[in-house]
Amino acid sequence: MSWTYHDRDRDTHHMSSVGAGVGRKVMGGERERASADPAALVARAIEAARSGDRHTMERMLAAGVPVEATSPRGDTLLMLAAYAGHAPVVRLLLSRGANADRRDPRGQTPLASAAFKGLVDVAEALLAGGASIDAVSAEGRTPLMMAAAFNRVTTVQWLLARGASAEARDDEGRRAIDIARAMKAADAAAALATE
Repeated sequence: MSWTYHDRDRDTHHMSSVGAGVGRKVMGGERERASADPAALVARAIEAARSGDRHTMERMLAAGVPVEATSPRGDTLLMLAAYAGHAPVVRLLLSRGANADRRDPRGQTPLASAAFKGLVDVAEALLAGGASIDAVSAEGRTPLMMAAAFNRVTTVQWLLARGASAEARDDEGRRAIDIARAMKAADAAAALATE
């Protein structure tokens, strides 16, 4: 069983594609430079997602950066902010229409990313923004399974309290408790055993 997770912090800072009109929207009576390179604006938005700079993210969105802009590896702004643990930026992106369940190229959702890292505040923002608590990855793994695999007990308990299914099975037929036991995540397995 392989349980690795992509390190989004090492992704490069440029954009594979941008929407027309980036850099031309009026913001607060001022314009972002009309001559600004659209890819540079997206790169600034990507950095703002990673660093949690809500103010810069607001400016980049106002300048026309698409809320679903992606890094070269395919991570959305929402995925980057969720993975980095920046709940205020997550809430901003969701309020602007970001898809709470959009999978990255590896098949993970932002909620699975938050669960993997044990980021309950981010998970809470994602659920409030419409994320599915039992959305499955490409391998059929739920956010609860991700939290269990990495022994994120508080996150396991939080997800269960909000209705995550302890009985869901991945593509290999394993439940979260089975995964926790296989990964020697004893505390998570104990939390799941009470369900």
